[in-house]
Amino acid sequence: MTDRQGLGPAPRDDEPGERRFASVGGQDDPVRLEGGGLLGLVTVAYETWGTLDHAGSNAILVLHALTGDSHAAGPAGPGHPEVGWWDGLIGSGAAIDTDRYFVVCPNVLGGCRGTTGPSSLSPDGTPYGSRFPLITIRDQVAVEARLADELGITRWYGVVGGSMGGMRALEWCVGLPERVDRAVVVAVGGAATAEQIGLCSLQIRAIHTDPAFAGGDYYGTGMRPDEGLALARGIGQVSYRTDLELEARFGRSAQGQEDPMKGGRFAVESYLHHHGERLVRRFDPNAYLVLSEAMNHHDIGRARGGTATALGRVRAEVTVAGIASDRLYPLRLQQELARHLPGRRPVAVIESEAGHDGFLLEIEQVGAVVATALSS
Repeated sequence: MTDRQGLGPAPRDDEPGERRFASVGGQDDPVRLEGGGLLGLVTVAYETWGTLDHAGSNAILVLHALTGDSHAAGPAGPGHPEVGWWDGLIGSGAAIDTDRYFVVCPNVLGGCRGTTGPSSLSPDGTPYGSRFPLITIRDQVAVEARLADELGITRWYGVVGGSMGGMRALEWCVGLPERVDRAVVVAVGGAATAEQIGLCSLQIRAIHTDPAFAGGDYYGTGMRPDEGLALARGIGQVSYRTDLELEARFGRSAQGQEDPMKGGRFAVESYLHHHGERLVRRFDPNAYLVLSEAMNHHDIGRARGGTATALGRVRAEVTVAGIASDRLYPLRLQQELARHLPGRRPVAVIESEAGHDGFLLEIEQVGAVVATALSS
């Protein structure tokens, strides 16, 4: 990894692992949010792979989804509760080849894995909690642009992201067209749909109604709305997969199914409980709320004359990919993007039984799409 100046300390009580920390903004140059709020000094956690060339022309920005973080590749260990979420896609000789590219993956504004979010200390020395302002996808990209400035990257060779990361990749292309050469946008649309907002709103309510939520100011109380977060994750997990996959793995005829009539649990209940508990161990409920609200506000056409007009501003070569079985972000949304983007490239369709999560699981297919896009 390349040494950089201006790095802040690691989060409190957390090993830095492979993360680095940059500070952007400040009292004299705060981050001005789309909703009207301000954030002063913002810490951004990020990881890098490869080496930036002398011209600064080989940088790839990789953007994570809702509960991801900067650890896109590499093993679990101190500072990294899990293996990199796109491990196998990034590395020497991989689709995003670190022998050729300088790869940057930042943790998103509003998150809880090192970048400023609701669990971070506010200027008064106490966690933001309920005082953390509303943020949007555009605000997250504005912070990522400041990080790029800190790293000396004026233009990305490529920007790659899926789901919430795909939203940010789109915003980079539309809002900062002069700074992106090419992009890969996976499993997302130009604006949040009513169903997506509805599902997110149920997850938000699950956390809000947990008695430990304390209006978002549970830090220091000795309690945390973990049950609400686990339930929210369960709701989301069902929408991320497909009915056929769930039936094949956990249906009544599946092996290992417990008999709920004898006090056992349906296998699918155990599966959802496991994913909820797994998230609780590494994620802050308030961050889940803040990022879910940001996704609900996703609309690249807002104040830009609509989706078609906004996409007409794009200068980058954009590859749009979708998952054939995705019911949360169905292919019609990617097809709409492709129709309005300059160049009108066909949508790259990834075959998977896993639904929306296919963008994380089908590494070989996703890698082929990414490698082709980056070599164009």
